[in-house]
Amino acid sequence: MKVLVIGGGGREHALAWKLAQSVKATKIYVAPGNGGTALDARFENIDITGVSELCAWARQHEIDLAVVGPEAPLAAGVVDQFRKHGLRVFGPTRAAAQLESSKAFSKAFMKRHGIPTAEYETFTDPATAHRYLDLKGAPIVVKADGLAAGKGVVVAMTLQEAHEAVDFMLADGAPGVLHNEGADGNRAPRVVIEEFLAGEEASFIVMCDGRNVLALATSQDHKRLLNDDQGPNTGGMGAYSPAPVVTPDVHARAMREIILPTIRGMEKDGIPYSGFLYAGLMIDGNGHPKTLEFNCRMGDPEAQPILMRLKTDLIDVLLAATEPGLHGRLDDIELQWDRRTALGVVLAAHGYPQHPRKGDVITGLPVDAEDAVVFHAGTTFDAGVTRTSGGRVLCVTALADNVKQAQQRAYDLALGIEFDGKQYRTDIGHRASRG
Repeated sequence: MKVLVIGGGGREHALAWKLAQSVKATKIYVAPGNGGTALDARFENIDITGVSELCAWARQHEIDLAVVGPEAPLAAGVVDQFRKHGLRVFGPTRAAAQLESSKAFSKAFMKRHGIPTAEYETFTDPATAHRYLDLKGAPIVVKADGLAAGKGVVVAMTLQEAHEAVDFMLADGAPGVLHNEGADGNRAPRVVIEEFLAGEEASFIVMCDGRNVLALATSQDHKRLLNDDQGPNTGGMGAYSPAPVVTPDVHARAMREIILPTIRGMEKDGIPYSGFLYAGLMIDGNGHPKTLEFNCRMGDPEAQPILMRLKTDLIDVLLAATEPGLHGRLDDIELQWDRRTALGVVLAAHGYPQHPRKGDVITGLPVDAEDAVVFHAGTTFDAGVTRTSGGRVLCVTALADNVKQAQQRAYDLALGIEFDGKQYRTDIGHRASRG
């Protein structure tokens, strides 16, 4: 089968790597790909990102199956275009992807369908938003309504931080904020302000075919730039799987109270959901989860450790999920997992997350092994040289019998990789390894 992976980050490298293990894969294309997929002879990078152009290319090359990695092409309607032309693709439609592309849509949906989440209000007027902040106090959370590459959320511990976030996000043309079109046709910036939830975060990712749901292995991300969860929010500095905080009881609650009501609610609203669905959970001290947000994709860097643990043929799973008809047959699939722990450490560029530097030469990249893979994200490969090209550069991912051993293996490899300004956390997996 000829398979197309849409995207160019670490998640897409991991998807391509896993798909390549299938005996059904004859050729894997990655659009646009990165330096890691360029280095691997099993893949061919396609320098196309436009939705219409991708669809035309896929038709011309008779692609048998496509899977969408990042949020931007989903919000742009790539799945709608592919389906319109009879192409088999895994991902949510543009309407369904509003669960991620519009925080206002997502929060209203959760409220309407009784899905546990934080109390919230939505604002377009700065003065009204500021008055609400003064009424509620801090800590409080301010979210840009549209896509912001994982950086449109400010957890404000002081009112000053909250007021500054509102001013920034409601400023016309604020960088990194996609202004969604409102009911009146205007594309005014909007923010969602919601209560601060205390507890421990976890990533709960499932696959959906429009009706059936298949839960992936649990995982936990590390959003803050610095050790001990300090510093600014990022797209993610590392992750591990499984996540002990997601106990069997928490797992059952998340499926019963969050995931299944979401899929049923989308179907009831006339927007059946297919694709990866990622619920960011906050789990309180009593083991009760609430929904922080939805993402309509696999997490990154959660995808890397999750896919390293997956033993089932991913092409078989995707074919079941995209069976022609009203919905697929994911209910026929039982996933098999490596019992070991997988842990990924992100190596980020100088200046990340505010001003990542590009063009630094990367050396010391190890050869992939059965228990360790370096997944590329912000890299290019040209004339035999690998360079940085984005904020999160690499995710060094290792498998071992427990968290501490996986940490040791990943960090040993990370130490051998060099590029100017390399920064990374040294405590990935600390919650699972404490004590």
